Amino acid sequence: MTSTIDSVQAPAARTPTPRADAPAPKRGRLSVANLSVGFRRNGILHQVVHDVSFSLEPGQCVAIVGESGSGKSVTARSIVGLTGKNSVVDAQSILLDGDDLRAATNRQWRQIRGRRIGFILQDALVSLDPLRPVGKEIAEALALHRWGTRRQRAAKVVDLLRAVGVPSPENRARQRPDELSGGLRQRALIASALALDPEIIIADEPTTALDVTVQAQVLALLAETKERGVSVILISHDLSVVAHLADHILVMKGGRVVESGSADQVLNDPRHEYTRSLINAVPSEATRGKRLGPQTHAPVPAAASALEPRGYSGPVLQAVDLVKRFTTPDGTVTTAVDHVSFSLERGTTLGIVGESGSGKSTTARLALALSSLDSGTVTLLGQDWSSLPEPRRRALRREISVVYQDPLSSFDPRWNAERILLDSLTEAAGLSTAEKKARVAELARQVGLPQEILQRFPLNLSGGQRQRIAIARALAPNPSVIVLDEAVSALDVSIQAQILDLLVDLQKQRGLSYLFISHDLGVINHLSDQVLVMKDGVVVERGTPDDIFNRPAHPYTRELISSLPDHPRRTP
Repeated sequence: MTSTIDSVQAPAARTPTPRADAPAPKRGRLSVANLSVGFRRNGILHQVVHDVSFSLEPGQCVAIVGESGSGKSVTARSIVGLTGKNSVVDAQSILLDGDDLRAATNRQWRQIRGRRIGFILQDALVSLDPLRPVGKEIAEALALHRWGTRRQRAAKVVDLLRAVGVPSPENRARQRPDELSGGLRQRALIASALALDPEIIIADEPTTALDVTVQAQVLALLAETKERGVSVILISHDLSVVAHLADHILVMKGGRVVESGSADQVLNDPRHEYTRSLINAVPSEATRGKRLGPQTHAPVPAAASALEPRGYSGPVLQAVDLVKRFTTPDGTVTTAVDHVSFSLERGTTLGIVGESGSGKSTTARLALALSSLDSGTVTLLGQDWSSLPEPRRRALRREISVVYQDPLSSFDPRWNAERILLDSLTEAAGLSTAEKKARVAELARQVGLPQEILQRFPLNLSGGQRQRIAIARALAPNPSVIVLDEAVSALDVSIQAQILDLLVDLQKQRGLSYLFISHDLGVINHLSDQVLVMKDGVVVERGTPDDIFNRPAHPYTRELISSLPDHPRRTP
């Protein structure tokens, strides 16, 4: 049966009414048979999901795993009728407790969503209304389904927030999303999805870019929900995350299921090459010193000038007793960075790990001299850096570059990739336009991008391609140090693997030093030579990755490591 979701009018099919003496069936059984989804553009149907089938039992979790563009999120949205106006959904059946969802009307979908199927989206900051307190948003879901009085709904909201582990729920219910941490926002979204006690929860990348401890809390909360008999569909690109919850795993690539089986079978005995590549791409202690993926670009010979110590053999970047304070609107003074010191040697990587609010990104800004210090000093290549006036600092600035988590927001959308990189060479005095274009072509080659990519605009590039352009831009002035602030946290695991492999290659070729900021302990373990652990602006522990991950001394470090998901075993 083929249908355009927004125009289906036939009533939903119903199973026969059971006998009065029959035991009540468990709710939450879902069966999807031969689901295909396409989108019409300019009169042409573009198929994005092909013949997907699976079943879900009460209290069971089915995980759908794959990279961006694999079709996993479209598959999930088709189950709740949210694929959009131009979508064409074709399926042999989509049955929820015997009700055929293919035939649901718009009115019926409004009853199904929230009451029978709850949906948790990835980005709570975007999904929640920024102008409304989260309590009012959760209460609206109840009001739409005419649940209780206003006073009863307000009490229910507090109970829901308390149930999902939100501290001081009465106060948090009155706060807007921007006043809550990422973990609290995500918990508010989960509370909203659970408000009407649905039979099924669909969680679409619910932990992506969350701190490791918050990720563990969200996964534990979903596990508790599952234990109560609620069925869960978990959408993710990270096999180490789904290992916590999944009973059954579907691996999707190019809109098709390439592997399907029990969680134990898929994680421990994967049969498809793509599944094995996803498992091997997960960074961890076991991957240190190894490539995470196949070679995606030709090795670039190291230029002798890139490896020269430039007349200085000490630490390339050194910080001593950095202090940074902020004053909040109510006059409260907060110390974001409290006497932080570190030393970065040439050709090595210093990882700084910690949760949101730990001070790690503020430390990066101080190292880049993008924020002023309250006290302390930063030296770059043995020269004063932090206290220089900007005109005098400009001559040294080419020695330190930065790559952020979201390069798209730092690119001019009107410029193609070539112009973005040409702009990074404005300080390269003496180079002709032709020489600059040749340098841009070389930079693209070094980061493994084909030359035709240079003519594309940022919105027409994939996430991995944009991050490679950002790295090429950081390489343009031939720096000694690159600061990477959550530079891979929003990428699919295989794209992340390509970028991490690229960073290792470039470090070997050019003698680069990295200050790598991340909340992902697996990435830090894989990449770092030395590690700082930060909490509340203070360095609570420092050492080699072996020290930090195998012999943690501080309780906070032990808490972080205990929150790490088990990584699937690498496969040959």
